[in-house]
Amino acid sequence: MAPPVLTAVVPNTGPAAGTNPVTLNGSQFTGATAVTFGSATALSYTVTSPSTITATVPPGTGTVNVTVRTPAGLSNTVAYTYAPVPSLTTIAPSQGPTSGGTSVVLTGTGLTGATAVTFGSTPATSYTVNSATQITAVIPSGTGAVAVTATTVGGTSGPVFFSYLNAPSLLSVSPTQGPTSGGTSVVLTGAGLTGATAVTFGSTPATSYTVNSATQITAITPPGTGSVGCTVTGPGGTSNAVVYSYVGAPTLTALSPAQGPTGPGATVTLTGTGLTTTFAVRFGTAPAAFSVVSDTTATALAPAGPAGSVAVSVTTSGGTSNSLAYQRVAPPAI
Repeated sequence: MAPPVLTAVVPNTGPAAGTNPVTLNGSQFTGATAVTFGSATALSYTVTSPSTITATVPPGTGTVNVTVRTPAGLSNTVAYTYAPVPSLTTIAPSQGPTSGGTSVVLTGTGLTGATAVTFGSTPATSYTVNSATQITAVIPSGTGAVAVTATTVGGTSGPVFFSYLNAPSLLSVSPTQGPTSGGTSVVLTGAGLTGATAVTFGSTPATSYTVNSATQITAITPPGTGSVGCTVTGPGGTSNAVVYSYVGAPTLTALSPAQGPTGPGATVTLTGTGLTTTFAVRFGTAPAAFSVVSDTTATALAPAGPAGSVAVSVTTSGGTSNSLAYQRVAPPAI
């Protein structure tokens, strides 16, 4: 009678704890008296046919030789590898939006051949084993803080933790408008603003911003035109938009009348464009009381001043206009 011949162990790797079933393929297995993994005897085995044995793997480490013994002798050897239990040490980033989709890097050991990456009880949307020490995974949707584990043939790792964060929300921006040149300091009010990573006006990043608290950010507007959505992005995602409007600088085309007394109170009609948001009218450096009639018309009460020409200008949310000359005329001498 010929000794047994062993051709394969399927699967040829398993956990260090053993107890997993394998199939030994070969020939001449009838009457087998022992199945060994290295120096350890299989926990159990059954000869299912002359060419097949099912066995339960004993605990072990590293790569060992598997053999089958029958009354006719000892078989050749086939290698079987005990895979270490994987471990995870870090996850980066460790937080992201509840909607999922964030790519994270898991670092640890024994990650080769990972068969699952799990966030809480939910499988990763996808994952790639980069090396024995690194996996890149895309997080599924979720809430709260969850345990992240990796599973290989060696078992399931201990956890690292990932926190799902809600996206920030915005309630208001103040002021709501400013010049197209940018440079306006605005206050954004909302919730979940801590850890903001970006503030944008339309598609343009804020010139700068400061997170004052979880409910407030101060930002400097970039240049822009028209009305744009202002948003805040944080680890939890991007907020809803609040509207900020860029306003063009006003222009003055005429003063009527263009001259008046040196004393106060003369009514002057200012004609131009972009006057709706006027918040100051000046005769030289002196402020004047004023009333906005329309986007093209405002009236002002000229303040007192010395005889001669004085520059009149208008300031709005869009900036300060060009100047027109207003002539003060001294009263006739008696």
